[in-house]
Amino acid sequence: MATELPVRIEFSLPEGWESVPPNSVGAVLAAFVAVHPASVDRFTANITITGQIRPPEQTMIEIADESVSRLEGADVPVSVRKRVEAGSPESPGLSQVLDLGATVHSQSMELVQCQGFVSMVDVDDPDKRAVIELVLTCRPSQLETVFPDFQDFVRSVRPAGSSVA
Repeated sequence: MATELPVRIEFSLPEGWESVPPNSVGAVLAAFVAVHPASVDRFTANITITGQIRPPEQTMIEIADESVSRLEGADVPVSVRKRVEAGSPESPGLSQVLDLGATVHSQSMELVQCQGFVSMVDVDDPDKRAVIELVLTCRPSQLETVFPDFQDFVRSVRPAGSSVA
């Protein structure tokens, strides 16, 4: 069963992307999954959204390191290609690009993961701090095509009910 996010969010899905039930693609911990059917190259590019309540003192770098460790713990070879902190002290963010070795349908392949971590305060409960993880996973050959869509998607994410468009 897909998980729920700890805060309500809104976003716009770029054209060419289709929402699918997380369970249908084995993403049981995701709250949302979208696929890009036109990008198939032995792997369909996808976007997932997950999120957790995090202690206010936990840094975005610690959270990003945790993501890398989680992949390594699943015996996935991982290297951090790039990491950039963003946002403000009140609303920090971080993005990182990972190179992964994976086995998909019994085939070894290289994948790229672009991860964005966004800290949000619940509009209904300002004491609740959540970190939303937005992830694009694709083959290196797909990155140039789908990364601009992912950037648009990330820019569209906002707390539900906020007046920001």
